[in-house]
Amino acid sequence: MLIFFKKAVAFKRLSKVFDSAEEIPFDDSSRIILFSDCHRGDGSWADDFSKNQNLYFAALTHYYEENYIYIELGDGDELWENKKLSAIMQEHSDVFWLLTRFIKEGRFYSLFGNHDIVKRNSGIIKSIESRNFNIRKKEYLTLCAGIKFHEGLVLSHRATKDKIFLVHGHQADYLNDGLWRISRFLVRYLWRPLELLGVNDPTSPAKNHKKKAVVERKLIEWVKRENQILVAGHTHRPMFPEAGEPPYFNDGSCVHPRCITGIEIADGKITLVKWCVKTKHDGALVVSRDVLAGPKKLMDYFRFQAGIV
Repeated sequence: MLIFFKKAVAFKRLSKVFDSAEEIPFDDSSRIILFSDCHRGDGSWADDFSKNQNLYFAALTHYYEENYIYIELGDGDELWENKKLSAIMQEHSDVFWLLTRFIKEGRFYSLFGNHDIVKRNSGIIKSIESRNFNIRKKEYLTLCAGIKFHEGLVLSHRATKDKIFLVHGHQADYLNDGLWRISRFLVRYLWRPLELLGVNDPTSPAKNHKKKAVVERKLIEWVKRENQILVAGHTHRPMFPEAGEPPYFNDGSCVHPRCITGIEIADGKITLVKWCVKTKHDGALVVSRDVLAGPKKLMDYFRFQAGIV
């Protein structure tokens, strides 16, 4: 009975977010990069983002220079383990400086996930906008002015009117959605210190494979019920379906042990990519972009929405 209740709640939550989401028009000439689950921290031992911060900065610089729109699908900042966003912004000021460049050009959208759900409060937006950091000697910059956080977004194709639903995915995870305050308390005061001893947090689908599969099944079932393409994060497991399968995509995360993963939408195609460090023959280290799946034509997945498989 409890299982059916949780599933019904998940479907209702996802549909509500989808129906109220702001639509962003795009076409086959658009370039969009989707990352999620950066979990930017305060630079301490618990900051999972720190080990990949150079990869992330290199990848984001590439997408900035190639004129991509950057959409962050939630959990950009780790605000369960950390109380103050200001400490995160100060530790990773270079990243926020780059995000500000996207924002100023109207090329940045941000969703909140469960670990940064407090971003839905207007007070934290004012806090972000008011922070100044000394980027270079005698040079100051106001970071992230004009930012807005969404629970969901919809990419709407200008020509075909087909839609791609973007959401973090915690809405299909009752413990991390309806009971997020309890989960945050456990993470902040129990699991964070225990992780230092090698104990995984059982409330996290990213570290609990059984829980991960349960969340994915709910998301896939919602996709099939609604005939709707969905791209999420939350589970940290990259997903890229074949054409004809339920179009549930997952961009993975930016806290994998040796890489970050994301989804590109460009030239009418969708691609799952990985950024990692490789060693050249001369021993030099280089940041490399690898294709994990795709590119596939979006039209092949739009056919699923139209019932043409």
